[in-house]
Amino acid sequence: MKDFEKLSREHFDRQAAIYDERETMYYSKLPKFSCHDTAARLQNIRYRKLLDVGCGTGYLIELLKKQNQYAAYYGLDISPEMLKIAQQRFDGDVELTEGSSSSLPYRNQSFDVVTCIQSFHHYPEPEKAMSEAFRVLLPGGIYLLSDTGCSGFFKWFDNHIFLPLLKSGDYAVYSVDDIRGMMQSAGFTVRTAEKLSRYVYTVIGVKPVNS
Repeated sequence: MKDFEKLSREHFDRQAAIYDERETMYYSKLPKFSCHDTAARLQNIRYRKLLDVGCGTGYLIELLKKQNQYAAYYGLDISPEMLKIAQQRFDGDVELTEGSSSSLPYRNQSFDVVTCIQSFHHYPEPEKAMSEAFRVLLPGGIYLLSDTGCSGFFKWFDNHIFLPLLKSGDYAVYSVDDIRGMMQSAGFTVRTAEKLSRYVYTVIGVKPVNS
């Protein structure tokens, strides 16, 4: 059985030095698109602590810090090389951690917001990653997931033909409805589930206050 986390780590370690400079669909164009949309959605939301799971080079956190400089920001990524780039962005005021989405190294109910931008399709244990996000959120907290996906024949083709040919560690392609269902199964109340473009979607869940 393939070690998908190892494959993803190696894949993004190789990309790290040039990731922000690329503007192709496969590299950083879609992640940047999702990051700017996420920043716009969070602009008028009050939060004190935010965790970005799969933070990569820290692009999203940099955008958010310009909007809300008083919040505490945390970033987690499986790639040490990506985190090295992220560290160069910040003056030590962002806590960056190497780790897995399947086992977040944070206490229960630690964050007001958890974001996951263009990395969920790499996770070998998606339901566990979703439940971990639920665990570390405060009641009433927001989980914002933006990713690339599709449905129907194209989803089947990507999952059964295209992705198995790659050596990047890609695990699966999901539709908006897939993510909505996973969020609901994890305990979230889904507030938003929409496509931003033909292939990019954002789904926002809220952890119930009585959780």
